[in-house]
Amino acid sequence: MAKNPKRPRDTNQLAKFIVDMATGEAQEPAPDEGKNPAAVALGRLGGLKGGKARAAKLSKAKRAAIAKKAALSRWKKKD
Repeated sequence: MAKNPKRPRDTNQLAKFIVDMATGEAQEPAPDEGKNPAAVALGRLGGLKGGKARAAKLSKAKRAAIAKKAALSRWKKKD
């Protein structure tokens, strides 16, 4: 689900959309409109187990190397 719904980028179109919303002529588009529910469920399933499955197949040394690289990039000074 998108955090921010899609709205027109053009200023005039956005103004008309806001007026239509205020007068009740238009409604917010449904966030899941046009999506296949089965595909959404499968995508969520993979996302829930992805990190744990990846960590399980890595060796302890490889996980430590990845963590060290991540820490260095977080603390690296930006010029």
